[in-house]
Amino acid sequence: MSRVYLSSGWLEVPWGDGDLGSWADRSPLHEAASQGRLLALRTLLSQGYNVNAVTIDHVTPLHEACLGDHVACARTLLEAGANANAITIDGVTPLFNACSQGSASCAELLLEYGAKAQLESCFPSPTHEAASKGHHECLDILIAWGIDVDQDIPHLGTPLYVACMSQQFHCIWKLLYAGADVHKGKYWDTPLHAAAQQPSTEIVNLLLEFGADINAKNTDLLRPVDLATSNSAVERILLQHEATPSSLCQLCRLCIRNYIGRQRFHLIPQLQLPTLLQNFLQYR
Repeated sequence: MSRVYLSSGWLEVPWGDGDLGSWADRSPLHEAASQGRLLALRTLLSQGYNVNAVTIDHVTPLHEACLGDHVACARTLLEAGANANAITIDGVTPLFNACSQGSASCAELLLEYGAKAQLESCFPSPTHEAASKGHHECLDILIAWGIDVDQDIPHLGTPLYVACMSQQFHCIWKLLYAGADVHKGKYWDTPLHAAAQQPSTEIVNLLLEFGADINAKNTDLLRPVDLATSNSAVERILLQHEATPSSLCQLCRLCIRNYIGRQRFHLIPQLQLPTLLQNFLQYR
């Protein structure tokens, strides 16, 4: 039995040092990180507690700090050598927790300390989590760090698809502006199929403006309009768009953006074009 000093007083623990306690269900380090108790956290670290201590489910103190949006605690742990890419048995990383909580500060901090913005395997995706919960500031940071905005996870689809399912307008805009493919969704369902089932005409109009195909069919051979609520505003918009051809101006914008390619959108301001045309190409 050992004793450690926390801000609330002395606490008896059943292990002698940090390494022996690393497999404890929840250590005092986990508790301090989850509660944002920075002084207690620093004290425990100075007493030799393992900064990468894990619970039975492989949750680390850094996971806890990020889930609680405790930026100072997360920084202290990272400075002490915490693994920014630690993975729980459920595949959750500290970055996922930060994006789930909407903590843009923790997300930025983790990336600066080497967290991978996107894992190749189908672990829970920080990008999908941010998109589905409407945390567009976290999404902004992930995009800036070079994520694939079209990452397709079989049971979820693309980030754009989950954002449409969750009706997160700002995230949908961010993804489309960053070059997300407006036609890639989940299996044969497009983002427009997802949006058509929801009440937001604003989202449907946005997808159409970025070139969504109203005639795309899913595995049941249904078009987006077939999934819209009968006599709804969304159905009326889709039917009107079907009967009204896109303007030449809109078709040109889509064609030019497609030719430029997503990886070179950032070069549009360097084109020898009037500012008005540059803004038009960038949907500003």
